[in-house]
Amino acid sequence: MSLLRSLRLCLVARPGSCQAESWLHKQAQKEGWSKAARLHGRKTKEGLIGLLQEGNATVLVEVNCETDFVSRNLKFQQLVQQVALGTLLHCQSLKDQPSTYSKGFLNSSELSELPAGREREGCLKDQLALAIGKLGENMTLKRAAWVKVPAGFYVGSYVHGAMHSPSLHNLVLGKYGALVICETSEQKANLEDLGRRLGQHVVGMAPLSVGSLDDEPGGEAETKMLSQPYLLDPSITLGQYVQPQGVSVVDFVRFECGEGKEAAEAE
Repeated sequence: MSLLRSLRLCLVARPGSCQAESWLHKQAQKEGWSKAARLHGRKTKEGLIGLLQEGNATVLVEVNCETDFVSRNLKFQQLVQQVALGTLLHCQSLKDQPSTYSKGFLNSSELSELPAGREREGCLKDQLALAIGKLGENMTLKRAAWVKVPAGFYVGSYVHGAMHSPSLHNLVLGKYGALVICETSEQKANLEDLGRRLGQHVVGMAPLSVGSLDDEPGGEAETKMLSQPYLLDPSITLGQYVQPQGVSVVDFVRFECGEGKEAAEAE
């Protein structure tokens, strides 16, 4: 019996029943897990990066699917939203560091076990199975990063090709995302714009470390962030751009959708 036919019979028998809704959710979840098992192993090179900021916490998540067509589907974007919210709740539940920032990462299996949120049953892996059942493509919860900052720190952010979630105004979706953690002695009016420019640089130049203002300027192959030619003005280094701004760059996170997939599949 199809899920749709079962739903009709259930709702006719028990219209408006909470039991009917619970039964439907379990049937849909069962069908999702069944489809997920059949599709397991199919390559998931497309998807979206989600960036969510709330208070002193910021998260980056990556959810993958098989095709770019599905990544533009509202149901897939809602899955990314659920993963971002689950990661944010996890981050907010952790004890704050009183004097410095904290940063952490979650791999696929750790992400899958996070609670789905205040208004949803089960774990994120259950929401993943439901999305697979609805959309008919293999999907993976690839990774997440979170950052919490105390007073005196600021997290700049940027998502390339950004589009906002239709139901969560502070969630931004795209193919590349970056967080840049800065230390600042005073709250400046232009921090949001500065943070966005620093995030653009990290996305475009893909540094591997922050480096130091004392490092010698490097060329396009330079991997230390502060020694790289500044993306928006290559005549100066990023360090030379940042120094007069009254902030210090202390760390960053960069996500590129689909990166590392070939190596993971080879293993």
